[in-house]
Amino acid sequence: MYERDSDQAKDTIQSILKKGPTRSMVIAGVILFIVFFFKPWVQVGAGQRGIVLNFGAVQEQVMDEGLHLRIPVMQEIVLMDVKVQKAETDAAAASADLQDVSSRVALNYHIVPDKANIVYQKIGVQFKERIIDPAILEVVKAVTAKYTAEELITKRPAVSEAMRLALMDRLIVNNIAVDAFSIVIFSFSKVFTEAIEAKQTAEQLALKAKRDLDRIKIEAEQKITAARAEAESLRLQRANISPDLIELRRIEANMKAIEKWNGILPQVTGGGAVPLIGLGDTPKEIKR
Repeated sequence: MYERDSDQAKDTIQSILKKGPTRSMVIAGVILFIVFFFKPWVQVGAGQRGIVLNFGAVQEQVMDEGLHLRIPVMQEIVLMDVKVQKAETDAAAASADLQDVSSRVALNYHIVPDKANIVYQKIGVQFKERIIDPAILEVVKAVTAKYTAEELITKRPAVSEAMRLALMDRLIVNNIAVDAFSIVIFSFSKVFTEAIEAKQTAEQLALKAKRDLDRIKIEAEQKITAARAEAESLRLQRANISPDLIELRRIEANMKAIEKWNGILPQVTGGGAVPLIGLGDTPKEIKR
């Protein structure tokens, strides 16, 4: 009985497939089912790489951006981001003079695109928590210990560059490239901060005092120079004075006095001489 039913079903399917339009529709339906159910393609977006897994095993092939075909069931494609990413971390350390230092640093990094499959195979997608954050903490502590607290402030660019180079060496081993590194903030204990502020205030006052002293010296030198110039001018004037010059000045003064005289003799009471303004070698008095 069962064999008879099975034979009837086969005959029915064969009769359906023998019909041209119906057969084409069935084949198209099967193809569409396979395409949408198994998805034999994958799209790798911008800034991504595709990690090929054959039954879970990581392959050497790394898919670039674009559309790629895959073998359904057998192959799985894992997308990894290789764009520049940012990691900001807080770190506590001690300086060379045993001052507590709290810092916040920022790191820009990216996965080496051609090595994305190795990163996925050895580290996975949690590479920031497993590799980057511990490396930042270790490097910050190691570099900070080489400088005094004051040098961490005055030599900040050198400290930042030393940390960047140290991180490059540590992370490239795991196929992670460093793009940029910066120290966002350095903070110290309250006591040290107050000491730094007091020192800066003292240095500013000392600088102001030095500038005032320099100004006073310059002003004194200017006065000395002016006095010397005036003394030299008087000396030259005395050297040029002669009897002829004195006589000329006396005559000029008499001429000016005559020009101002109105011709009226001053009124006097009693006898006596009438004084006249000097007229060179003429008598100085005229008897009435």
